[in-house]
Amino acid sequence: MFSLCVYCGSRNGDDPRYAEAARALGTALGEGGHRLVYGGGQAGLMGAVADATLAAGGQVLGVIPRRLVARELGHRGIQELRVVDTMHERKLQMAQAADAFVALPGGLGTLEELFEAWTWQQLGYHARPIGLLDAAGFYRPLLEMLAHTRDAGFVDAAQVNRLRVDTDARRLLQALREEAVAGPAGKDFNPV
Repeated sequence: MFSLCVYCGSRNGDDPRYAEAARALGTALGEGGHRLVYGGGQAGLMGAVADATLAAGGQVLGVIPRRLVARELGHRGIQELRVVDTMHERKLQMAQAADAFVALPGGLGTLEELFEAWTWQQLGYHARPIGLLDAAGFYRPLLEMLAHTRDAGFVDAAQVNRLRVDTDARRLLQALREEAVAGPAGKDFNPV
C-alpha cells in the first residue's frame, strides 16, 4: 500500500480553497486504496484530509505528541492513532511510515516538517519524493524564495527541481506515487 505523509495546518486558514484541496487529496488517497500518514489531529486541514480519506475508503495513520492530543484534538475516528512523547518521535515515525511527502497549506509546523523532510532528502537519509499542493497560490511566495536561494548559490538547482509542485491533488498524488515506485525501496532510515 502506498503511504503518503501529509503536512498541513491544524487550522483551516481564511480561504475555503485550502480545505477543498485537503479534501480532494484525502479523497484521491482513499479512492486509490492508499494510506494517509499525518499528524493525528481532527481540527483544521488535518481533520479535513483525514475525514476525506476515511470517507473514500482509505487507511489513516495519525501520530501525535501526548501534549498536543487536546490542543490538536487527536482524531479518534481513524484506524490508528499513535500517541508519542515528543515532536521528534512524531516526525520520525511519520517519515518512516511514508513512501512520499506532501505539504498542504499550513503554518510554522507545516513549513518546519516540510523543510526537515527535504533536508533529510538532500543529505541522503532518504530518496522519497516531496511535493507541494499549491492550493489557491498559497506556496507561490515560498517558491519565489526558493528560486532566490538557488540564484544566490545556497541551494543546487537539482535539489529545488526535485520538489514536485501542482495545484491538482490527483495529478500530484499520481506523480509522487510513480516517483516513489520507481525510486529506491525501504522505510528503514533514521536521520537522528
